[in-house]
Amino acid sequence: MVEVRFHGRGGQGAVTSAELVAQAAITTDHFAQAFPSFGPERRGAPVQAFLRVSETPIKLRSKVYQPDNVVILDPTLLGVVNPSEGLKKDGFVVINSHKSAEELKKLFPGHNIAVVDASKIAKEELGVPITNTTMIGALIKASGIVDLESLEEPVKKRFGVVAQKNINAYTRAFKETVIIKA
Repeated sequence: MVEVRFHGRGGQGAVTSAELVAQAAITTDHFAQAFPSFGPERRGAPVQAFLRVSETPIKLRSKVYQPDNVVILDPTLLGVVNPSEGLKKDGFVVINSHKSAEELKKLFPGHNIAVVDASKIAKEELGVPITNTTMIGALIKASGIVDLESLEEPVKKRFGVVAQKNINAYTRAFKETVIIKA
């Protein structure tokens, strides 16, 4: 089983990201769960979303405490939360940042880093700085959790007429993600 924890702010689409990857996994005959963790938070407040993908039925129903990968949609969260808490030793920190992977490596010693400037890609491809679908491309490149092609149908169902812009964004992020292994 692969477990992922998404860190974002309310309204950035962390929950949608987890749901889309879960739907993609299900279309490839895997089992998946995607669910949020938030209380009375408002737009802009830190939120988490969780994802599990497995080849066998998933019986766990708890939050993800020891993720294989963490996805950070908003780099300003680095001063607010500890996104690498519980991250498995060989896990990936998948982060949206304009900083270099080498710079970010210093913040997450002992972990693999996957970095992409998802904000830039989202602005150019979608016209808005919402990075959720863009960051899915980076997660897939780092983890191989699903095939890039398996996302197409869930994205088309979710986004309708703007689906192709989202497909372009996550495909471009997949290509532009820089990976540095621990």
